[in-house]
Amino acid sequence: MDSFWDWFWLMVWWFFFVMYLVILFQIIGDLFRDRHLSGWWKALWLVALVFLPFLTALVYLIARGRGMAERHAERLERARADTDAYIRDVAGASPASQIADAKALLDSGAIDEREFATLKAKALA
Repeated sequence: MDSFWDWFWLMVWWFFFVMYLVILFQIIGDLFRDRHLSGWWKALWLVALVFLPFLTALVYLIARGRGMAERHAERLERARADTDAYIRDVAGASPASQIADAKALLDSGAIDEREFATLKAKALA
């Protein structure tokens, strides 16, 4: 590398190479996650990506790009719903509802004042 411009163009080429790899991995990931595409079509896309990588990537993004975005948004929404359900399950009932349940048990006579105080302290801790 003799000049600034040699370095500059080297960095530009590296940028485009890394960008291509990111797109390639996105395409391959989308292919394997798509449940509606048959195995033969997936294999055909992969073979095309091996032998004509740039053209195939461009055609894939044009032909299936909208579906890629929709599948990605669907996966994110499903992950968010699963996370919210997990948090609700782990968090359990709120302290107010636990105290209200304990008060209902106390009013019905199922527990005494000491047990109510213990449950209340546990809920507030």
